[in-house]
Amino acid sequence: MAEADPFKPASANTDAGSAAGEHRKATRMKRLRLVAMLLVPALIVGGALFWWFGSPGDVSTDNAYVKQDIVSIGGEVNGLVVAVNVHENQQVKAGDVLFRIDPSSFEVAIRQADAQIAAAQANVTALSADVGANAANIAGARDDLALAEAQYAREKALQDRGFNTRARIDVAQHAVASARDRLASVGAEVEKARAQLATGAQVPGLNPQVASAQATRAKAALDLSRTVVRAPVAGRVTQVNRLQVGQMVFTGVPMLSIVRAGGARVEANFKETDLARMRAGQPAEVKLDAYPGLKLKGHVDSIGAGTGSEFSVLPAQNATGNWVKVTQRVPVRIAIDSASGDRPLIAGLSANVTVHVGSK
Repeated sequence: MAEADPFKPASANTDAGSAAGEHRKATRMKRLRLVAMLLVPALIVGGALFWWFGSPGDVSTDNAYVKQDIVSIGGEVNGLVVAVNVHENQQVKAGDVLFRIDPSSFEVAIRQADAQIAAAQANVTALSADVGANAANIAGARDDLALAEAQYAREKALQDRGFNTRARIDVAQHAVASARDRLASVGAEVEKARAQLATGAQVPGLNPQVASAQATRAKAALDLSRTVVRAPVAGRVTQVNRLQVGQMVFTGVPMLSIVRAGGARVEANFKETDLARMRAGQPAEVKLDAYPGLKLKGHVDSIGAGTGSEFSVLPAQNATGNWVKVTQRVPVRIAIDSASGDRPLIAGLSANVTVHVGSK
């Protein structure tokens, strides 16, 4: 190492060393600035590309919504609402009474059906009596026929010996014919009564008129039971404001709805270009806009059978000269595997879904 010049002042040597240090520091800073100028834009571009194209092992979409099974409840019979037993957003169990319809007209229908059954049973009794009476008449008609035939035989024997007239023979023949007609008429009446008392293969042992009246009563009793409308499933009641006491209920018109408990899922609309590596059963992560800190685990339950446009009311018709290709969306059902705690999964909530499809 070179020794300091003895002829130079000590301050001069110190200034020279300081200048060299400053030069090295300036050079180092220039290099750092150059590296920063090259690295920072590269990181920005790389991050933007990663954000734009996504992770190679993940596909994501924010076009996703929470779906739940919604059961529309209406009346199975027509009538006036006389009582509403639920309120908006109330939790109900299967079998709970939702509302009641005026049962008066259906109670009258049951009484009418009871009267029809009584009339049919009385008719059966009358027919049975007719069969018994006509059976006695048949015996009498047979006796009359035997007497008429015997009288005709006597008259014929007298005529053969020349002791009778043709007029008496005609009278005897007419009496025989009348007796036979009466016997046939009484027999037909008996067969008719027996036919009315007969039972068919569908309701063996029961008169058809009685069976018809009993079926009418069963229908009236069923309608009466339907005046009490019960919850078919457990869940949360909604749209109760459409149901008011005094309102007319018509069959087939929904009066309220029940959001079924435990049926929450997410329907995510992925781009068709994201489906190449997507399969049923792959894990997924769901984030809800309503609950920023909540992350739910799930999996791909199924992939839709058609794009959203195919199931629209007016599907797109692209056979035109101004056709523009648009990336289609395919609905993918995501089953939720983890619980949401005390945060309810409300139908229609917006969601962000990420499916882990694995690396390329």
